[in-house]
Amino acid sequence: MPIKDPRSGRASESEAAMAERRGRRLNLSCRLFFFGEDDFEGEATILDLSTGGCQATSLTEVQVGMTVRLSLFLLDQEWPVRIDEALVRWVKGAAFGLEFTEIRSAQRERIRALIMKAKL
Repeated sequence: MPIKDPRSGRASESEAAMAERRGRRLNLSCRLFFFGEDDFEGEATILDLSTGGCQATSLTEVQVGMTVRLSLFLLDQEWPVRIDEALVRWVKGAAFGLEFTEIRSAQRERIRALIMKAKL
């Protein structure tokens, strides 16, 4: 149930942001490599993707709050999308959510273009 702002009676800004985020996600299955501190690395499968993050699943265990660098091997081109920093926001079993906290505008645009192309 949406959280209502007591002053206006409308859904809160965070609720509106969550609805917008969900609406711009693309379900897909692609490879993802992640790299962290102390030579930590792993491979995952992307389950869905947005310009602000992704959901993935991996046999390599990650923890909420970890920061990692990413290489996303998307279907649109041969070379990967590089994410300079992503934050693990949640973990549920082998699945986890990543927020792209540092991403170059050209890389974000490439993800946006892929999502828009798939929505046509």
